[in-house]
Amino acid sequence: MITVDCGISGIEEIDYANSLGLDTIITDHHEPLDILPKAGAVIDPKIEKSKYPFRELAGVGVVFKLIQGLSIKLELDAKEYLKYLDLVCLGTISDIVPLVSENRVITKLGLKLIETHRNLGLKYLSEAAGLKKIDSGVVSFGIAPRINACGRMGAAEDALKLFITDNLDEIQLLTNKLNEYNRQRQDTEKRIMNEAIEEIEKNNEEQKDIIVLSKPNWHHGVIGIVSSKITDSYLKPSILLCEEDGICKGSGRSVTGLDLHEALNAVSESLEKYGGHAMAVGVSLKKENLEKFKTDINNYVKKLGIQDVKPVINIDMEASLKELSLDTVKDLKKLEPFGEANETPIFLIKNLRIESIRAITNRSTFEIEIKR
Repeated sequence: MITVDCGISGIEEIDYANSLGLDTIITDHHEPLDILPKAGAVIDPKIEKSKYPFRELAGVGVVFKLIQGLSIKLELDAKEYLKYLDLVCLGTISDIVPLVSENRVITKLGLKLIETHRNLGLKYLSEAAGLKKIDSGVVSFGIAPRINACGRMGAAEDALKLFITDNLDEIQLLTNKLNEYNRQRQDTEKRIMNEAIEEIEKNNEEQKDIIVLSKPNWHHGVIGIVSSKITDSYLKPSILLCEEDGICKGSGRSVTGLDLHEALNAVSESLEKYGGHAMAVGVSLKKENLEKFKTDINNYVKKLGIQDVKPVINIDMEASLKELSLDTVKDLKKLEPFGEANETPIFLIKNLRIESIRAITNRSTFEIEIKR
């Protein structure tokens, strides 16, 4: 059994697999606990004393390095593992890991491979979404949500089938399914967001140092997205939980200055299971421990003094209109792919006012009228 993007905190699960005589290999990129699972091999660049030079690989990147290592060991041609770079690129961007160092190389080469339309499922999905140009932004906001929606709505196998079939009729059917899952995900997300805001306002949760909400009937696959939106809206870390059979299970998102995984470490006596990294976590606890957990984690966050953290816009450079030209835009494209830790450059031009913005060819091309 080989895990993908999970397993580093699955101590009991791996022990059970061992008791059944299963050989296990863990591939993960999340923060490990103090004790590692007793698997045949544990591959995670974040393991303490790891000799791997880059610790920010996405889960799919760790799998790719395993494939690469096996290919080299078996003396296979490099094309046997490089041919997967389109999917590795897709997963790397979707996982919102820093697009620097090895992730940057994976993404840059993978985007070029995506453009060749080698993978028919990816080609048809892009076309169905009306995407004419493929870059990291399009993957993040156009392709990734449709793929993620499958797993979030309980049908992850449909995304898998889309990327491994060459049957055009099946590809068309699966593409339509992915778009429908994405619509369902959006509707569910909107409902939970409205309910979460109502709960926050009713109980003055925004006054607390970390927002922790728990309700029955919240969809497990969507509350992570809603937690992210709550954090963005209220500028506070948040954890959203779904109550089911006496267990509260969910996801959390953090803000600059708070390592949320470390916070869970500090209050772990209230928890059944947890995992993740500094900015995003998954957590499970008994409902009877919920109030204690809320109190403990709020006390922990209060001690860190992050209450005064304010959103900022990081300006890369102040510029004049004369300095910005089509040549400048072309030069900036050399810095792509943009994403986490390699953000699109932001320039400040003072004393200008946007008079109007008009679409002139398609939804991604605009004419902007600016006046001093």
